[in-house]
Amino acid sequence: MQSTMQDVPLTVSRILAHGARVHGGAEVTTWTGDGEPERRTFAEIGVRATRLAHALRALGVAEGEPVGTLMWNNGDHVEAYLAIPSMGAVLHTLNLRLPAEQLVWIVRHAADRVVIVSGSVLPLLAPLLPGLDCVEHVVVSGPGDLSLLEGCRPRVHSYEELIADHPGDHYPWPELDEKQAAALCYTSGTTGEPKGVVYSHRSVYLHAMEVNAAASFGLTPAEVCLPVVPMFHVNAWGLPHAAFMAGASLLMPDRFLQPAPLAAMIEAERPTVTAGVPTIWQGLLGELDARPRDVSSLRTVISGGSACPPALMKAFEERHGLRLVQAWGMTETSPLGTVAYPPAGLGAEEAWPYRITQGRLPASVEARLAGPGGEILPWDGRSAGELEVRGPWIAGAYHGGAKGEPHRPEDKFSADGWLRTGDVGTITPDGFLTLTDRAKDVIKSGGEWISSVELENHLMAHPEIAEAAVVAVPDEKWGERPLAAVVLRDGSVVDYEGLRAFLSERVARWQLPERWALVPSVPKTSVGKFDKKALRKRYADGELVVTTLG
Repeated sequence: MQSTMQDVPLTVSRILAHGARVHGGAEVTTWTGDGEPERRTFAEIGVRATRLAHALRALGVAEGEPVGTLMWNNGDHVEAYLAIPSMGAVLHTLNLRLPAEQLVWIVRHAADRVVIVSGSVLPLLAPLLPGLDCVEHVVVSGPGDLSLLEGCRPRVHSYEELIADHPGDHYPWPELDEKQAAALCYTSGTTGEPKGVVYSHRSVYLHAMEVNAAASFGLTPAEVCLPVVPMFHVNAWGLPHAAFMAGASLLMPDRFLQPAPLAAMIEAERPTVTAGVPTIWQGLLGELDARPRDVSSLRTVISGGSACPPALMKAFEERHGLRLVQAWGMTETSPLGTVAYPPAGLGAEEAWPYRITQGRLPASVEARLAGPGGEILPWDGRSAGELEVRGPWIAGAYHGGAKGEPHRPEDKFSADGWLRTGDVGTITPDGFLTLTDRAKDVIKSGGEWISSVELENHLMAHPEIAEAAVVAVPDEKWGERPLAAVVLRDGSVVDYEGLRAFLSERVARWQLPERWALVPSVPKTSVGKFDKKALRKRYADGELVVTTLG
């Protein structure tokens, strides 16, 4: 028997049309610092996205061609998120926090001919242009020092002037195959060259639906969503597309991602849902502790990108009445993989063990745990293995570049097509994932595994510790042992023996670090995660002052 249902492609253009028409009164508000925020309705965003599509077509952008965006979270970037995929081109979000050589490599690998750039980012882009032979047009969004681009080879355009010359009432949006490319994002390249993940229209659409599900972020027309996670990072976790689909207004922080302006915009604009990495929330907590603000509008604070320390979750709830919700994902998973909402009917103490997991798997994400020999381990909450996943918004390969074929490295994909995440963890019988470490960060000491994440979480629960990172370092006797690098709170004095005694009440004695280092801050990656590779290099190069306890 054949289905009698209509076959309508799931495309970004349908999200654009729906949001602009059905939810035309919802707003995209861009924070401007001290000035009045810039506000555009979804209907106005639809008109401007239509003009942008016409403008890009006039520049020669063809179907299937990437268009780079080197931009902060703002209204213009939302328009690019919608217009570029809808016209059949590919939205290529560029990470403006990457090292210059990686950014050049990525633009050339993707073969971006057009780059839309926030004016405030021109000091970053201008020195790179001589090495970017592929770039023919630079479109500048917002105010910036255009003198930096004088004499550059690409043609320079003002975003506003470029779109003003084109109609906003109609664009012949192509009827695309939902499996065509819609967006492109590269990993940060912490191991080897960055890897490109190409998202389809279908994956973006289905992922947006999951973001809007009540068991995920639960966006509705009644919500105001603040994506603190930068829009160059994994589709900003799907929030721009999901909000336009659901009719949830967007509050965009632009470049004002520091604790003080974040607190100010939350108090002034009253968002209800927000999402960012733990380091953002750590900074906001310190700001709210020092200068309290009314942040009571927030019903949900999503923390993802790396494990959220339980001590941070408790501090937000006890001191400011805000509940942090953990989520897990990665560039290759679009990124939504799990969200940590506990089962119904539990009291606060009963719910806590569920809240500090990475969360529960949604219906569209399948998972399995692979043991050291490749054997599949049970979901019993105890057996730890490497997490492998598959699903309709999970990558099955990496981008091969402008002329290359997609490639599937054996260390990233199993023989039967599952994504090897590189995360080590356990899964309970009812689908709650707990990650104990990254496979590359697990400390292998004397034939036993020590979780660096567990040690970090315990250390960051100490009242004198602001941040802590634990890495494996070589040891003649045990192969590897943990090194704990700690950042003290203002006014605190280092006491390694006291910290070790604090840990001894929480972990087995053989897991306690002998090596300790005091650092001004833990190095971070471009998306705010602890950069343990950089920390290990500092140790190897003798840059850390290490105290060894007996």
